[in-house]
Amino acid sequence: MTQPPVRDLPDVGELQRIAASGGIDHLGVAEAKILSRTRDELFARRDAGLHAGMAFTYRNPERSTDPGRTLAGARSVIVGARSYVPAIEPRRPEGVMASVARYSWTDHYADLRVGLALVADALRQAGERAVVLADDNAIVDREVAHQAGLGWYGKNANVLIHGAGSFFVLGCVLTTAHYEPSAPTPAGFAEGCGSCRRCIDACPTGAIVSDGVIDANRCLAWVLQRPGPVPVELRAAVGDRIYGCDECQTSCPPTMRLGQRHRRDVPAAEAWVDVLELLSSSDDELLARHGRWYIAGRDPRWLRRNALIVLGNTAPAGDPDVDAALARYRRDGDPILAETAQWAHDQLGGA
Repeated sequence: MTQPPVRDLPDVGELQRIAASGGIDHLGVAEAKILSRTRDELFARRDAGLHAGMAFTYRNPERSTDPGRTLAGARSVIVGARSYVPAIEPRRPEGVMASVARYSWTDHYADLRVGLALVADALRQAGERAVVLADDNAIVDREVAHQAGLGWYGKNANVLIHGAGSFFVLGCVLTTAHYEPSAPTPAGFAEGCGSCRRCIDACPTGAIVSDGVIDANRCLAWVLQRPGPVPVELRAAVGDRIYGCDECQTSCPPTMRLGQRHRRDVPAAEAWVDVLELLSSSDDELLARHGRWYIAGRDPRWLRRNALIVLGNTAPAGDPDVDAALARYRRDGDPILAETAQWAHDQLGGA
């Protein structure tokens, strides 16, 4: 039930100040309308087989492209972006370590929700309804961010925030309040990226199949999350990654140059994972340590699978602790882990 208003409806400038007080770096407004272009793209890419079973993005395009499905009577989408550029880049620890994508070093979405909740509370106090969405497949957040004028679509399919790049988490507040939309940015790659194709060239697996189009079958960010065996032809490209991939962003000149303006103190304890420690941990220990990551079916086997690939790619040959871990997993009753361990053993020249 809508509460009686206890304050006037804040204007956009006030919403931006409220959001900034909660740690949000950029805020814009889009009209709460059906995202027709994005809906068509999602269906086209699903039909082309580019989705690779990625349910979060492709499960229900009719819902994720229609704000009214989540909030009846929605008129505006208030979109916020929060930087996750660390003030200090953490050094790689000693030992056999696996890297974690920057957005997963800590729960940046929890911090984003704090700022969005402040905006939603202000709207409710003005007698409007408001729903916060962050890391939620009820809305295609990149498209509403673009329509809210926050940035343009890069060739890597990320939204690049004006003057800041793409190291941001995005979220929004759907509301029945009416605001004039922010001026949208041009969607064309020529206006934003120009002739640059560094992200395309840098992708380890060639997953950027055309400007702004990602083949999820090859994108390491999804390959490392989806259940099942990692295709043999992609394993070397995994390198030392255990969760996520930043390559199409760290190769992007605006992101690396301009993102430095939005550095913040980011806990970096999870920037690196000790591979041998992970492989010796129980299910409960792994879920307690990494449970906020997306782990398909909450099954830690997929973290172990990734860790075994990292061993095969990066571990020193002849290391007795590595050899012991691989020997244990080669005898594992799970056929995927046993096969992956055998592959890693062979990569290291094992007999």
